[in-house]
Amino acid sequence: MLRAAIAFFVLGLVAILLGANNIGGLSVDIGKTLLFIFLILAVISFIASLVIGKKIVK
Repeated sequence: MLRAAIAFFVLGLVAILLGANNIGGLSVDIGKTLLFIFLILAVISFIASLVIGKKIVK
């Protein structure tokens, strides 16, 4: 998910540089949304691993 967020940011920046502001802005917004979702899931995973006391992923 982090890779997709980075890809949308890069795609958005390239689109903005080439003059496609609407598509670039949309891509950057999608990238921001994916980044926030990734961060929320990472925090939930961290808290779950603290509560359980074991590693979630072996």
